[in-house]
Amino acid sequence: MRKDIEFKTEDRVTLRGWHYVPDGRAERFPTIVMAHGFSGVKEMFLDDFAKCFADAGLAAIVFDNRNFGASDGQPRQEINPHQQISDYRDAITFAETLPQTDSARIGVWGSSFSGGHVLVVGATDRRVKCVVSQVPSISGYATSRRMTRPDLAARMNAMLDADRRNRYQGKPSAMLPVISENPAGPAALPQHETWVWFTETSKSRAPAWKNEITLRSAELVRAYEPGTYIGQISPTPLLMIVALEDHVAFADEALAAYERALEPKKLVMLKGGHFDAYGKHLKSAAEAGRDWFVQHLCQS
Repeated sequence: MRKDIEFKTEDRVTLRGWHYVPDGRAERFPTIVMAHGFSGVKEMFLDDFAKCFADAGLAAIVFDNRNFGASDGQPRQEINPHQQISDYRDAITFAETLPQTDSARIGVWGSSFSGGHVLVVGATDRRVKCVVSQVPSISGYATSRRMTRPDLAARMNAMLDADRRNRYQGKPSAMLPVISENPAGPAALPQHETWVWFTETSKSRAPAWKNEITLRSAELVRAYEPGTYIGQISPTPLLMIVALEDHVAFADEALAAYERALEPKKLVMLKGGHFDAYGKHLKSAAEAGRDWFVQHLCQS
């Protein structure tokens, strides 16, 4: 069963999403808190993951990040990773208020950019009893450098510098496309595969998705280093799902981060690229996460 929900963050911003509860049962369930990645909205396949979890007896709170989708927040289309992490924690607090939630059995799931968020949340919020990090972003600085062609780096730096000067004068941040059909951009995610996936997915599933973020988002992302927290997640169980041909949240960075994690941990490797975790390998990825949550939240 799925119903629409909304809840307030600590700073009184309303976030909206879905609450999944296993059908036909009236009890308290292990509950998974979930949000999407870089500019993504919940309609971009999070329903498929949450349904897989619900079918196994797990409830789920699925929400749009602030400033995106159905959630409130200003400025629109701004990605602030540290604020999004705080919102994850507020979503956990909201979940604790629901009669269907077993507050002693909370898990967090994130993918891509939010795959990095759950590493931080898992390390810093001990209400979390299980973590699934799918095709995660590990280092904002390293990823930004690898995403930007060397011959285009000076142009991007100049854009960021000019935007900071404008904001200092009280002007709003300029906007940057998330994707571009032209690999020379400018765009936050300039690869051809990101153009194809976001274009096709927004048309088929998420027409409310917008191809823009604030330039300030790009600046904030550069300074975001979720991989530094991975060694502190233990003793909370961590599952990392890595796509071996991932050139968006780079596979080598994720695999190196996994080696720094402490037990209990598990690595699942998918053949294919970043977006295959939402496509041809979605079933495998969802079932791997489901099984990890069931093992550590249901078998106690």
